[in-house]
Amino acid sequence: MVESFTLTVFSENRTGLLSRVVGLITRRKINIESLTVSQSSMEGIHRFTIVLELSEEVVKKVVAQIDKQVDVLKAFYYRNDEIVYQEIALYKVPVSALHNSNSVEHMIRDHNARILAIEEEYIVVEKTGHQEETEALLAEFRKIGIYEFVRSGRVAVVKPMERLNNYLKSMEQMHLETN
Repeated sequence: MVESFTLTVFSENRTGLLSRVVGLITRRKINIESLTVSQSSMEGIHRFTIVLELSEEVVKKVVAQIDKQVDVLKAFYYRNDEIVYQEIALYKVPVSALHNSNSVEHMIRDHNARILAIEEEYIVVEKTGHQEETEALLAEFRKIGIYEFVRSGRVAVVKPMERLNNYLKSMEQMHLETN
């Protein structure tokens, strides 16, 4: 059964690693729905957050292959109910939409969005939420006119304590016991 999984990949910050991880996924003809890369909570360790739609059997194989990559410390996968996640979207809409009625103002409030910038020709609106929420506001803006739209990839934290910390502690303990 195909479902949405969020992968977290922890690595050292090495040139070319992102390309190798993406190549590994795309060689299997799997589409990447979302991809973000940033620092993690641990100094010197970066975190890839990748959203894939596939079966659990296939995601296990993908995670195992990613784990084998040089410079990857550990990779994990999660279902949506195991994480807290958000995306951010920016919308550039004509400033004239604000002048014509209060509907845009109400739309922004109803969607818990906020205005970031007001320029002579346009306003920039920010919305954080799940993809469905950012797309709902996009649909509203399309009715009145929109110049530009962009949405980030998913950022997520796992509900259980970060497993990387436990994994690294167990590796350290194993190293101490063998020496």
